[in-house]
Amino acid sequence: MTEKVVFSRLSRKFIDENDATPPQAQQVIYYSLAIGHHLGVIDCLKATLVCPFADYQTWIGTLEPGEARRKMEGVPRYGEIVIDQSHVTLLATAFDEALPRQIASQQAWSRELLSLLQAIQQEPAVYVMVRRDRD
Repeated sequence: MTEKVVFSRLSRKFIDENDATPPQAQQVIYYSLAIGHHLGVIDCLKATLVCPFADYQTWIGTLEPGEARRKMEGVPRYGEIVIDQSHVTLLATAFDEALPRQIASQQAWSRELLSLLQAIQQEPAVYVMVRRDRD
């Protein structure tokens, strides 16, 4: 069994019509979406970055001790983390500063993550789910 870490980006959302068909319920659905609740909404995630679990741990070990590293250490500890708008500056700064200490494969992962963070910055509804996965 091999372990890996998968970064999945929100690619689209849609409303489950089975949960939201009554016309009188439409306003509740739209209001829920407006305030951030996902009643009847299905998020579609697309894997954008995959790395072996052991390599992930070494990669995040290149980050300086602090909040960003602690955030990324949530994957081994809890099995998954969510990266959203509130994490962009913290993580972008940490991974950008770590680039000179990283080997080529780690730099490639950091650049991909920086690209994902930029996408979140441009569209706050986008988020990234990072999960530990066992084949």
